[in-house]
Amino acid sequence: MPSSAKSLQHGVAKLLWFLCIALLTYSSVSCSKVKPRVLVFSKTAGYRHASIPAGREAIAKLGAQHKFSVDFTEDAAYFAEDSLKRYSAVIFLNTTGDVLNHRQQADFERFIQAGGGYVGVHSASDTEYDWPWYGKLCGAYFDSHPKIQEADLQVIDHQHPATDSLPDLWKRTDEWYNLRDIKQDLKVLVKIDEKSYEGGKNGDTHPMSWYHDYDGGRAFYTAMGHTSESYQEPLYLKHLWGGIQYAMGNKAKLDYKKARTHRVPEDNRFSKVVLDENLNEPMEMDFLPDGNILFIERRGAMKVFDTKTQQTTQVAELDVFTELEDGLLGLALDPDYKVNHWIYLFYSPPGPEHKQHVSRFEYFEGKLNLDSEKVVLVIPNQRDECCHSAGCLEFGPDGLLYISVGDNTNPFASSGYAPIDESPGRSAWDAQKSSGNANDFRGKILRIKPKSDGTYTIPDGNLFPKDGSRGKPEIYVMGNRNPYRTAIDPKTNYLYWGEVGPDAGDDGENRGPRGYDEVNQAKTAGFFGWPYFIGDNKPYYDYNFALKKSGQLFDPQHPINNSPNNTGIQDLPPAQPAMVWYPYGDSPDFPHTGRGGRNAMAGPVYYADMFADSETRLPDYYDGKFFMYDWMRNWILAVTFDEKGNYEKLEPFLSHLKFDKIIDMVLSPDGELYMLEYGTTWFAHNPDARLIKIEYESGNRKPQAVITADKTAGALPLTVQVSADSSLDFDGDAITYSWSTSEKAETGITSAQTSFTFTTPGDHFITLTVTDKEGKQGTAKLKVIAGNEPPAVKIDVAGNSMFYWDNSTIHYEVKVSDAEDGSLAAKSISPKSVRFTIDYLENSEDLTLIAQGHMQDPLPANLANGRALMNESDCKACHVVDNKSVGPSYIDISKRYEKDPKAVSKLGEKIIKGGGGNWGETAMAAHPQFKKAEAESIAAYILSLGKPVEFPPGPPLKSKYVFPTKPQTTGVYVFMASYQDKGGKDASPASGRDMVKLAYPSFQAEDYEEASMGILHAEMEDFQGGALKGIIFTPGVVHIGFTKIDLTGVRRLQISTVANKKDMAGGLLEIHADAVDGALLGTVEIRAEQEGNIPREIWCSIKPINGKHKLFLVNRQANKGADKAFFVDRLYLSNQAAEQ
Repeated sequence: MPSSAKSLQHGVAKLLWFLCIALLTYSSVSCSKVKPRVLVFSKTAGYRHASIPAGREAIAKLGAQHKFSVDFTEDAAYFAEDSLKRYSAVIFLNTTGDVLNHRQQADFERFIQAGGGYVGVHSASDTEYDWPWYGKLCGAYFDSHPKIQEADLQVIDHQHPATDSLPDLWKRTDEWYNLRDIKQDLKVLVKIDEKSYEGGKNGDTHPMSWYHDYDGGRAFYTAMGHTSESYQEPLYLKHLWGGIQYAMGNKAKLDYKKARTHRVPEDNRFSKVVLDENLNEPMEMDFLPDGNILFIERRGAMKVFDTKTQQTTQVAELDVFTELEDGLLGLALDPDYKVNHWIYLFYSPPGPEHKQHVSRFEYFEGKLNLDSEKVVLVIPNQRDECCHSAGCLEFGPDGLLYISVGDNTNPFASSGYAPIDESPGRSAWDAQKSSGNANDFRGKILRIKPKSDGTYTIPDGNLFPKDGSRGKPEIYVMGNRNPYRTAIDPKTNYLYWGEVGPDAGDDGENRGPRGYDEVNQAKTAGFFGWPYFIGDNKPYYDYNFALKKSGQLFDPQHPINNSPNNTGIQDLPPAQPAMVWYPYGDSPDFPHTGRGGRNAMAGPVYYADMFADSETRLPDYYDGKFFMYDWMRNWILAVTFDEKGNYEKLEPFLSHLKFDKIIDMVLSPDGELYMLEYGTTWFAHNPDARLIKIEYESGNRKPQAVITADKTAGALPLTVQVSADSSLDFDGDAITYSWSTSEKAETGITSAQTSFTFTTPGDHFITLTVTDKEGKQGTAKLKVIAGNEPPAVKIDVAGNSMFYWDNSTIHYEVKVSDAEDGSLAAKSISPKSVRFTIDYLENSEDLTLIAQGHMQDPLPANLANGRALMNESDCKACHVVDNKSVGPSYIDISKRYEKDPKAVSKLGEKIIKGGGGNWGETAMAAHPQFKKAEAESIAAYILSLGKPVEFPPGPPLKSKYVFPTKPQTTGVYVFMASYQDKGGKDASPASGRDMVKLAYPSFQAEDYEEASMGILHAEMEDFQGGALKGIIFTPGVVHIGFTKIDLTGVRRLQISTVANKKDMAGGLLEIHADAVDGALLGTVEIRAEQEGNIPREIWCSIKPINGKHKLFLVNRQANKGADKAFFVDRLYLSNQAAEQ
């Protein structure tokens, strides 16, 4: 077509487009006369593009040119409904990684569904990989890219404002993305000719820019925009403006009535209510028709919790075999329980015969009729070796009974990999005899239809034919290790279960993958891989245990079981991958799963319409979601599925609540969530083993009571000023106050501030109750120690009290005085009773560990760190201090290794890698999340138990300290002193402490406390393509200020600056103390003489001044025609004077 004809066609198309826009705009003009507004979001959680500042500047100019308002942010908190309502479109400008949490994601989905627009620029496709909805909105995900180079772009649609000004062939230089998961219904505007450059991978239809309507809104994406130069190209800016114009739409108001995604409920609407505690290894529970809760304990007890009286009664005690992992394990009510009063139990009968029973009993009016037992199914097993019993029972909506059975295999001689020992006499160490054996019940989930006579039939759809010709017809799922817990979707009948995985902490050369826990979904019967595959079908090697040699990797499409311990078919069905899988360490595939010990379990699938008449049901946001949880990590995650029932995403649930090893989770008949918590330690009667309920408040919430006090300890008489001003009501209601004490339940005090005077020694309690207008109450309690004045601890430092310099010296003195005990100066307090430490912390989080060590029982710093790390891990599940649990007691470990000089390093390595054999066959799980120093700190603490605490010789309480040279510039030195007094009469001991933190004397310019007009936050690309972040001083008198900077010993200030010839004027920088026009400490000229953005260090001598002062940097350079004076990145205070 001749170019003139093309131009005419393009012009007509453009005219038609703008006529449509004009008509739409005219039709809505009465609704809104306000300029459209866009939000530019440039948060990065991965690679950060140096072109972001250029992009922001370009979009700001487009806004001014085309009459739309622009806001810029990297704060994800803007993605809340009340904020998003202000915008016509949101621009993701070179975002990367996971930038929004699940609440913000939901509100952004609602924004789009209400008619909002989206613009994605370049690495917006390198964002939110775990949020499939976003991937569909954007249209594709980033896959890879070659080097920056010129290429030919083909404009294939000129009938859009993003391309109506572009030529058919558009040559430009950029970073050209290869893409994956490209949505099929995109309206592609521009594609790239892969023959014109190197590295393309998407073929002849490689898209670069597109638009589409999605989920009620408008989305435009361009893969261009990597370089800063892009945002100065007229054609690219027209392209970007057209995309923004399309995304903003016709200025119509957002219609949130069209939003389908529910908002995530606030955490403060959920609370944990303890119904009963001090249970003895609770296992499973179910709701009786009268609303009461029937639950079992592993050692044989059956109990019922009366929801009206709030009391628990034991109703039966079964005689069960409880060694290994056996016992009373599973419970399910018959679907027709109201009529037949039948319940089903999975238990381990005592006696010489090794087996498990699934039996039916009659339970009626609080009594279990043991004589009514009908043994429905016998599961032969072996009791010579541990482990993995499983034992969950669950009825599906079709009345079928699902029975989970563990692989009954010893995992402790396979180094945490596949237990497939085919050596003679080693069948107990070979899971091929169970999980991989089609002729064995173990390592399976069975599915049967119970009959009234106590027998059962085989339903359609199980894994093997009903005639048993290829395997046990009861098998629904095989290839399980320890399927624990199970759940069935009440609408789809899909089966879910947690699969407790093996213990290898790392992938093993010629052995196979590290251990993973799994959460699985079975829509139909299938083989799920164990012991040949783990996770998403990661294969193990066929390892010969006798020869210690590896064969080939197992094939998930054609698994073969040729073990001599196999009594079934050799050719197994193809292996099915897990739905979710995660190791001990961080999971790149499922980051919400965290790290640490693991024990995956499956909870219920929630449907709001099944509880439509309940006012206390879970919120509609969780409709259709499946709850998975981890017994060790104490989290619950909600799983969202797509319209086909496939996994879509994970998100946290109840993350603000603390749990103690959830072992079962069910929905009540009212749609409320109930749980059993096993408690801290395995195989123990735990006081924190509980029956709990999660209460959700959809309406008015309880107010939160908060007490603040001027002191909490002191000599008699002790007067404590207290305030309730920090209390709040989440719904904004007015609240009233009521105060009481442990001596006086009714004080009559109703003011927000008051005081209490205590004249008797001892521990006293002040209680605050706050009440809202509907009578809902919240309470808080404060402990007060009367009769003992806390000791005063002070560290005096001679010299700079904020900063340190390598190889410099500081003089210090620790002072302690106590009203009852005396003082260090008077020698009535022994220096040995004062704890004093000097630590260097690379990570500021370590400060918490040091502080905990000083505030708790006095311990040397490394032992305090070890205790804190251990308490935060899963150690307590298997070990206690002075009694054997699953593993040995800490005291026994300490005694065994007390004469081994290498014990700390040995045990540290064991903590990280795991293993077994030293204390029997039970292996310790790996903890690869710990660094070597952290693991050794835990080991040192364990080895210290059972011995008198001896402080290592610490720094003297009065001396000097020379700071060694450190390669890091982000750490801090912490001087900390603490003293716990002897207590007063009837009063608890009180502690006092002081801390001095000395930081490296460098800080970022943008961290100022105050600034004048004319200070601009900025990012710029340096000469190497990296990003510089700091501030720009504009010409004129402008300043920044820092408060409370200790200038003692400071002789020079180093300023990291950029002042290029092209667009900066330079400046005259003055350094003042205390005020903008305060004492002048120094002056330095910053000349604009660089060719590019090359950082350079400029020194300014500082007049000596001691103490803490406000520090001001003031530019007094007049305007020389440029709108920027200079850029400042970092400041460094030096204690070295300039050489003369």
